[in-house]
Amino acid sequence: MNAKTSFMNGAASGRGRRSSQGRRRPDISLLLRMVVYLCAGITLLALLLLIAYILVKGVPHLTVSLFALEYTSENVSLLPALINTLMMTGLALLLSIPPGVGASIYLTEYADRNSKKVALIRLTAETLSGIPSIIYGLFGMLFFVTYWQWGYSLLAGAATLAIMVLPLIMRSTEEALKATPDSYREASFGLGAGKFRTVSRIVLPSAIPGILAGIILAIGRIVGETAALIYTAGSVAVICRDLLSSGRTLSLHMYLLSSEGLYTDQAYATAVVLLGLVLLLNLLSGRVAGKLTKGNE
Repeated sequence: MNAKTSFMNGAASGRGRRSSQGRRRPDISLLLRMVVYLCAGITLLALLLLIAYILVKGVPHLTVSLFALEYTSENVSLLPALINTLMMTGLALLLSIPPGVGASIYLTEYADRNSKKVALIRLTAETLSGIPSIIYGLFGMLFFVTYWQWGYSLLAGAATLAIMVLPLIMRSTEEALKATPDSYREASFGLGAGKFRTVSRIVLPSAIPGILAGIILAIGRIVGETAALIYTAGSVAVICRDLLSSGRTLSLHMYLLSSEGLYTDQAYATAVVLLGLVLLLNLLSGRVAGKLTKGNE
């Protein structure tokens, strides 16, 4: 009887421990879920407050004179800076996407992933991504503006920005290529396709959404960059006539207006246009990524 009683007591205590653990686990899970929701809510609230503040301060000062073709001290037009921003973004992407995507394809598809050379290239890219933008600006001024004698120009600013966003494009492209299943490569090789055909026709199209995600982030950094362009592109408030012409971008235009202290309202209006431009570019890139993804399915 004593053995039977002790066995029944032990089983009951075991069920009690299991039931208490079962009650604790949902409590911890609920707590973690609440923490995640709280963090997401704080992030969303910060974004909404920032957008609302910019809109409230800037929208009332959006006037027709701000979009005049020529900049004067009276209209403080942002249209030349807007056009220069679009040209700067396009040229910087043109200079950074081919080497960034090509380097990622080499690191992922062709090079030995455990070699010291690959480790050195990745270390270099990660180091470049952590350098402050003002250092890029000083480098661009010494190398592109002075040594290559490009002067303060659109080309010097775009080349500097291309070096800045190159690690970002490389990293996002590399992760997108790694996310492509190896079964795609094996099926292509099994059908007799070579390495180049497999990468260009199978792997790269499957990784396009991830590559475009990195390009979207690069666009955001290019459009919002100020420090590097002060030393490379210059601050002339005119539309760049050619690659060696100097001109300011929207972010630099907004910084100069706010630093002068005379056109603070126009600076907020420029911030509204800059915010709208970034959102528009992100939406267009997302639409392109969605169409390319459906086309590859």
